[in-house]
Amino acid sequence: MLRSVRKLIEYWQIDAEELAGIPQPRVVEVPAPQEPAVKYRHPITGESWDGSGGQPAWLREALIREGYTVEELRLKDGETSGA
Repeated sequence: MLRSVRKLIEYWQIDAEELAGIPQPRVVEVPAPQEPAVKYRHPITGESWDGSGGQPAWLREALIREGYTVEELRLKDGETSGA
């Protein structure tokens, strides 16, 4: 029996430290998912859109009925996306 164990230890290249006890689990930090950056914001209501998915109703209203242009609603480079 001891010979079988020794052969298995040699085959699997197990170290003495691994035989000392139950190994501690590795802690892997998973980064929190980031919210997409806001690309468009209504200057009065503060409603925002990241540019993905369908165009929101507030943006259509701002462009069609309120007379805003896309450039007026688009956040400039360096402008914070926070409200």
